Amino acid sequence: MARELAISAYLLLFSFLFRIAKLFPQQKKIVFCVSFAENNLYLYNELKTQQADIPCVFLTEKRTFSYFIEHQKQTDTVLLFSPIKFLTFLIGIYHLATAKIIVVDNYYGYLSTIRFKRNVKCLQIWHAAGAIKQFGRKDPSIKTRTAAARTRFQKVYKQFHYISTGSDKMSTIFQEAFGANKDQMLPLGIPRTDLFFQKDTKNKVQQQIYAAYPNFQHKKVILYAPTYRDGEKNYTLPLDLSLMKASLQEEYILILKLHPHITNTLHFDTYKDFVYDLTNYPNINELLLVTDYLITDYSSIPFEFSFLEKPMIFFPYDLDEYKKSRGFWEDYEELVPGPIVSNTAEIIDIIKSQSVNTEKTNRFHQEWNEYSVGCSSYKTAHLLLEWVKKD
Repeated sequence: MARELAISAYLLLFSFLFRIAKLFPQQKKIVFCVSFAENNLYLYNELKTQQADIPCVFLTEKRTFSYFIEHQKQTDTVLLFSPIKFLTFLIGIYHLATAKIIVVDNYYGYLSTIRFKRNVKCLQIWHAAGAIKQFGRKDPSIKTRTAAARTRFQKVYKQFHYISTGSDKMSTIFQEAFGANKDQMLPLGIPRTDLFFQKDTKNKVQQQIYAAYPNFQHKKVILYAPTYRDGEKNYTLPLDLSLMKASLQEEYILILKLHPHITNTLHFDTYKDFVYDLTNYPNINELLLVTDYLITDYSSIPFEFSFLEKPMIFFPYDLDEYKKSRGFWEDYEELVPGPIVSNTAEIIDIIKSQSVNTEKTNRFHQEWNEYSVGCSSYKTAHLLLEWVKKD
């Protein structure tokens, strides 16, 4: 109850400030509401290549703010969009209320309480290339939320005029998750997947990583990238690092890429030169370029790792519980393109025996990435520029 009252108060303030800002003239600019860096950055760079003088504004969270400050062009704006930073918060609302184009990559509650100018277009470039766990209207946790919260969710989804998608399969999921229709689906592909088609960029990224972490070049790399579990704060790693180090350290190193929302209190001094905690590395797709084995559970990372045709291992250590609390779009065992394990020993056995069949990975890739063919940033930027220039 207290949470809903706090949310309602925040949204009431947001709505009031937005209505005032909306009185100012509309401008030909693109505003990005950012939770995740990669799609937005790829799209931004392509926009600047095609039309450098179109202003872009980024409304960021704390963890992405410095990343966009580093990459912004001189004529553009990056703002930490939080009520705690009230001045930049006000400026951000002004930009949101006076923009021609809005690009979002997540669910933003404040969208439920505002009404854009009549000719504004809002494009959802969802942060995942595919989906294992349910979200949106199909998230089972919605049943425990208040009627006001459920109404708020629906209002946010209605703000998405169009949704960029990488496959027909994902389009169907978006329609169910957001209550959208087929005409709202734009088969543009996922901007950040363009990286996998850029040979020179891939080589440059790999060399940069090898320069920072020389051991990565001399050993095979295992990447552990689990999904975030709601309410997870002090994280307990389910892997037996001692066993992995004893069994694999001669030939392998292990990268940990945990979810950015996790407050990581783990320490890895005991596993020096074997375990590398790269939770704060900003672009996980770059890490995929130096990865030989991916270990994950319900994350969307496999949809992108499948571009590289390398083996994946699935470690859903809380499968039954997670199935009940979050639910899956398909049967988990049928969907995932790799062996399913329940403990560290099984992971080690699979890696040592190299017993992963990538044929299923290839089928998985074709099914989920049919529109991501190396030009997604170009096509999406071209469309946005058509929209922003239109009177």
